[in-house]
Amino acid sequence: QVQLVESGGGSVQAGGSLRLSCAASEYPYSGSCMGWFRQVPGKEREGVASIYTGGGAGYYADSVRGRFTISRDNAKNTLYLQMNSLKPEDTAIYYCAAARSWIGCGQYLVTMTSQRGDNYWGQGTQVTVSS
Repeated sequence: QVQLVESGGGSVQAGGSLRLSCAASEYPYSGSCMGWFRQVPGKEREGVASIYTGGGAGYYADSVRGRFTISRDNAKNTLYLQMNSLKPEDTAIYYCAAARSWIGCGQYLVTMTSQRGDNYWGQGTQVTVSS
């Protein structure tokens, strides 16, 4: 069982920056896809960014491309989300997730789970951006 623990959330003014971290007890498998998702109460969860643990560039939702950067430190089994130029509409609970089996990382932003429907989730961290 993979454990995911997020940290780094908080409150910031519009235009500011935050960096989220997600410490994984282990990666589900070599080359697995991990990502960040967010949800506003009363709305559907949406994909923010994803990346293969084995390497390569990240995938981004149009709403955050150019402002957010996803990265990983495999030595620490940690996923990051650097969020710059934050906007009030970025306010949400941010969740770290890891696909338990295969899924293309671009597709993962939409499906939010593997092709088999198995996935690990963190507990979430609140990000609040004030205007």
